[in-house]
Amino acid sequence: MKITKILIPIFNDWKSVFKLLENIDLQLDGWDANVSVIIINDASTEKKPDNTQVFKNLSSIKIVNMKKNRGHARCIAAGLKYINEKEKFDFVIPMDGDGEDLPSEIGPILCKGYDNPGNAITGNRIERSEGFIFSFCYTVHKYLTFILTGQLIKFGNYSCLPYHVVKKMIKEPATWSSFSGSLSKLENIKLSISSKRGDRYFGPSKMSFINLLKHSFSIIAVFKKIFLIRSILFLIIYLFFVIGKISVITLIPVVAVIVMMISVITLSRRENISEFNNSLGNIGSIDIIK
Repeated sequence: MKITKILIPIFNDWKSVFKLLENIDLQLDGWDANVSVIIINDASTEKKPDNTQVFKNLSSIKIVNMKKNRGHARCIAAGLKYINEKEKFDFVIPMDGDGEDLPSEIGPILCKGYDNPGNAITGNRIERSEGFIFSFCYTVHKYLTFILTGQLIKFGNYSCLPYHVVKKMIKEPATWSSFSGSLSKLENIKLSISSKRGDRYFGPSKMSFINLLKHSFSIIAVFKKIFLIRSILFLIIYLFFVIGKISVITLIPVVAVIVMMISVITLSRRENISEFNNSLGNIGSIDIIK
């Protein structure tokens, strides 16, 4: 029987994650499968509530408590490293803990993984739950990233990673800063399912415009060489056409591209393989729920 680990990073959202565990357990009803959950607690300041729920179908549930807050992307990276070194597994499914990654899609993504064990399976977004303005900005981010890097990335963390892909990702420095960027860099051939972004179980979405901008730059930083080449070519061509027409307005695109180049170079320094390799040193206690 194949062993699947569901990897869930969390920070101060215990109510949502226990609701998610309940829904995952319900989805597995009637399955003949070995599915367990690893929760990476990113040094939450809220006290974890006492669990009174009974989970019938999940094989086990562990909470891995980080000593210091490291952020969403790094928690996923540390979780992949922990699972690789401490657990037996055939597949890993990273997913958000707030309900925006739908538990009802675990079946389709895992079945496709079983049928195609040589490929990573991604949940490609076909529908989002945010308002029109944010959804529009997300579309701009997606296609701007494509223009700047040549990578059209339609997925987030929600995916199904076979054993050999996990092995590659924990050796890739970019995994430390951008999960989707790293997976796109390492796996040219990925299969996908159609995925809808659900509503958060409790409270508003934590994805702000600033976080979206950081997310976009983190992906671009994974492909910084391509980005820098394209940016320099753009500046040369653009300045050739506006030479003799230099003004404050014509310099705005130049300043914008230079700011982006500086931001991407700065973010690329987050791809620290040494820090990634030592990430298990940031793990404190481990709580067993089941």
